[in-house]
Amino acid sequence: MTSNDSERAAVSEGLNTVLRYLTSIPAWYLATSVNDQPHVRPFSFAAVQDGKLWFCTATTKDVWEELVQNQRIEATAWWPGHGWLILRGRAGLDDRANPELREAGWKHLEGLGEHYDGPDDPTLVFFSVEDPQAWICNHDEWKPVEL
Repeated sequence: MTSNDSERAAVSEGLNTVLRYLTSIPAWYLATSVNDQPHVRPFSFAAVQDGKLWFCTATTKDVWEELVQNQRIEATAWWPGHGWLILRGRAGLDDRANPELREAGWKHLEGLGEHYDGPDDPTLVFFSVEDPQAWICNHDEWKPVEL
């Protein structure tokens, strides 16, 4: 069992469901809001560390400045044949990504064509999802996911 496998085993079934939704599709969408103006953009990196969901971005991106101003977030992912996911929470801006998470996030972003000076590049930043709420939805109902 790899450390990722042992991490998945240690988290709730609901968190694993959310992670599966976010990592089984090419992109999902993260929304922020600043000054009553919503901002939505595609994201594609998600991982679990310390029983929490983590995302990666860069301090040079607008999304980071928006998160600094207002930590409330919402994400959605449509996985064909499985419905869609709604995830709400607050961005935990205390970057406590361990070396494995940093490496995975860096490699992921490099694979998208972004360029950084390795996993410890000071512009790379990881944020957790605090106070998460999630639902798996279809046209008839929203089923809460126990996190």
